[in-house]
Amino acid sequence: MKMNKYHQEILSHLEKYFTKPNEFGARYMGTKSPFLGVSVPNRRKIIKDFIKAHPAFTASELNDLLSSLSEKGKNHEELSIRGVLLESLPKLRKNLDQNLLDYWLNYSHGWGEVDCLCQSNYKADELLENWEVWEKLITKFVKDENIHKRRASLVLLTKPVGQSSDPRLSDLAFINIDWLKNEKDILITKAISWLMRSLIKNHRIELEEFINKNENSLPKIALRETKRKLATGKK
Repeated sequence: MKMNKYHQEILSHLEKYFTKPNEFGARYMGTKSPFLGVSVPNRRKIIKDFIKAHPAFTASELNDLLSSLSEKGKNHEELSIRGVLLESLPKLRKNLDQNLLDYWLNYSHGWGEVDCLCQSNYKADELLENWEVWEKLITKFVKDENIHKRRASLVLLTKPVGQSSDPRLSDLAFINIDWLKNEKDILITKAISWLMRSLIKNHRIELEEFINKNENSLPKIALRETKRKLATGKK
């Protein structure tokens, strides 16, 4: 596909904030893409101005833009700004086909590019309103060969389990943790820790029971960080 016209517009604004390649940032995020050096506040400003300039922007146009950013994006900022778009356009986000996330994740490398799409954008009510689709998609991710999709199977649930006591969310979270608990890559072990700590607010009893049953097989970092939060309430 050709670069979307809105993609070109956003890229032109990103390039105005170009400073210099940030090799440390790339290593930290685990991305394969170069950095333009555009700060998160500036990315948010770009999208805020973009939305203001296009008040009639539609879900179909958002879909095309996100796909263009995924396929044609050469810089980390082009890929990470997808999350800012999803976060900033909640009404349009709800009208997107959830399975598109599977496609966009094909172009995501490192925790930053995965989490910008998955961590804060999809809330508990959104998942539960269309649970059959989300459950199928997340279950697909947890068994995927792509480690970034396996991370997504955990990260997609971190916010929802902290927002809702619905057992459908926690049951799937425990299933996914159990499925991935023997993996050693930090992309997975840190995501397990994050999800377990998120479960404390609304699913504390179930979490404590899960830890008692799986203490010897859970990633050490996840076990240590979760026990600390259970004891102190601190991250």
